Amino acid sequence: MQKELTARSNGNCELCSAAEDLTIFIVTPKTGQNSDECVHICNTCNDQLTETTEMNPNHWRCINDSMWSEVNAVKVVAYRILHQLKAEGWPNDLIEMFYMEEDTKKWAKDGIPSEDALIHRDSNGAQLSQGDTVVLTQDLKVKGGGNFTAKRGTAVRNISLVFDNAEHIEGRVEGVKIVILTKYVKK
Repeated sequence: MQKELTARSNGNCELCSAAEDLTIFIVTPKTGQNSDECVHICNTCNDQLTETTEMNPNHWRCINDSMWSEVNAVKVVAYRILHQLKAEGWPNDLIEMFYMEEDTKKWAKDGIPSEDALIHRDSNGAQLSQGDTVVLTQDLKVKGGGNFTAKRGTAVRNISLVFDNAEHIEGRVEGVKIVILTKYVKK
């Protein structure tokens, strides 16, 4: 698949045209069974799409070109990025110009959280995501199987979001999986 994507992309990132450190990005909810479900992207784009680094709106001005790609997977990622950056203002004009076939548009919308989706926020109001690392803002008495106190400043890595309660996250402290109220953590 790597050879196929390299040929399709001419050895460049299909989003920003960078020519170094390219990787395969599977466009969910597809499984990456073939190259039509993947995009060839650079590490900078990959890190921002996977939330390894913070989203840099200026980096994504390249979408103005890549949104016109003939590759549906590239269109889907471009559409999702524009929706994620709507608050910046400039993506709104591009969204209005965007054209996709109905099945491609459905694929793109499947990856955009609905307006009704629960948003988990820390004590400072920052949005929490699956896999984030948070720090406890106060000592917490752990009940149940642990019977210990989780100290203020303790890092909780690779958190899980509780799907039906925006005020709860799950994480491991001292090897014990616990539920933590979001008002007691900061990103």
